[in-house]
Amino acid sequence: MTHLPSLGPRGEGWVLMQGVLFVLVGAAGWSLGPDWSGPPRLVGVAVGIALIAGGLALAGRGVVDLGSAMTPVPKPREDARLVDTGVYRVVRHPIYGGVMLVASGWAIARASVVAVAFAGVLAVFLLLKSTREEAWLSQRYPDYAAYRARTRRLIPWPR
Repeated sequence: MTHLPSLGPRGEGWVLMQGVLFVLVGAAGWSLGPDWSGPPRLVGVAVGIALIAGGLALAGRGVVDLGSAMTPVPKPREDARLVDTGVYRVVRHPIYGGVMLVASGWAIARASVVAVAFAGVLAVFLLLKSTREEAWLSQRYPDYAAYRARTRRLIPWPR
């Protein structure tokens, strides 16, 4: 189990706080910086665009593969089945991982130290949110422990 709070019957507070952090990353990247220039800025733009593209692909595939089990809150729906196919075969939380990549890519592409810091806070937050969600998933699905043991958490890189 986890000692992390539910923040609402289905985890609504987690979603609200995630949204606030994502907006902070976006606003900081838009209005603060650039904090570096020249060749590092050009490399940052290229790396940032690649991270954004990869993040959108990962999160988008996660949404599609969840299908009818998709819910905006972290607590699983009562009528949903455990999805362990598609992108979920290689990563347990592709949407969170994708959001992390998009936020990091935006911050780097915009060359904003403050946005990079907020992206880091968002990444830690999503790690905590996924921990809270996994406690609910473990309660709901008896085979979740085996799935968790064989599947990466946020980003599907090789073990």
